[in-house]
Amino acid sequence: MVKPQRPGANNGKKKGPTKGTGGLGRKALEGRGPTPKAEDRAWHPAGKRKAAAERYAASGGKGKPGGQRQTSGGSPNRSARAKDNTTDTETVTGRNSVLEALRAKIPATAFYIAQRVEMDDRVKEMLSMATHRGIPVMEVTRQELDRMAGFDGVHQGVALKVPPYEYAHPQDLLEKVIDKGEVPLFVALDGVTDPRNLGAIIRSAAAFGGHGIILPQRRSAGVNSAAWKTSAGAAARIPVALATNLTTQLKEFKKQGVFVLGLDGDGDVSLPDLQLADRPVVIVVGSEGKGLSRLVTETCDQIVSIPISAATESLNAGIATSVALYQVATVRAAKK
Repeated sequence: MVKPQRPGANNGKKKGPTKGTGGLGRKALEGRGPTPKAEDRAWHPAGKRKAAAERYAASGGKGKPGGQRQTSGGSPNRSARAKDNTTDTETVTGRNSVLEALRAKIPATAFYIAQRVEMDDRVKEMLSMATHRGIPVMEVTRQELDRMAGFDGVHQGVALKVPPYEYAHPQDLLEKVIDKGEVPLFVALDGVTDPRNLGAIIRSAAAFGGHGIILPQRRSAGVNSAAWKTSAGAAARIPVALATNLTTQLKEFKKQGVFVLGLDGDGDVSLPDLQLADRPVVIVVGSEGKGLSRLVTETCDQIVSIPISAATESLNAGIATSVALYQVATVRAAKK
């Protein structure tokens, strides 16, 4: 009885020469040749980008070969898929935020615009500034902008890639204000970790004459895309500084004649009765949950409370800061 063999096994009954294969094995190993490069495969994204770039170049465009397509005029007429391979950039979204960033001449790396976007005066100005400054203009789908803006982001059809925010030093902020002959007005955040609160505070500081925001280096929100968006572009005008240790920095400010005012619901001074509004001040705001830390509270010259209805337990950091800044701005305007 002949024992059946598994498929493909050598049955040992090969005829003819047995040394070597006459090149048949080598040819089998060669297969179909080397794998083509990604850009040479028509179905691959890299191949599609290459083909698009070649078509764009053939039409007289000046786009980067092999890369994303760019528009060179005021109204984009070609599509491109935005692909961000960097991790050291922030995405600014929303028409006001993007426009303010461009006006402030922040060194943007790319301007994204949705296909068939509504062309209002702001969009036209953005396109003009981006084109004039040589910033690549990319037309993308709204789905791509949704991805760039994040889960709760509202992009309004535009986005801007900017480098990481460059923080100032608190002492430099104070010296610049003094050199201008102005009365310093700063806001310091103690444990505020929501970037949207930070953005709202930056916006309020811009509205009521604030000179800058001071953040602790640890356990604090930073100026990221969410803060940019909430600030409605004010982050391009109001400097934000980092303090290695917030308590130490506040003590340094006190040595230089700046009064430290902490906001707290159990303050010893009511905001309408504040007598230091026309002096150099830094308003310190704590988190909505924990409030001011113990060391910061001990450093403050005064703890100020905002009168609110008994039915309302507290105000969030952004609203409380806005109310306090408005009061200070009102007193200063009245004494001019």
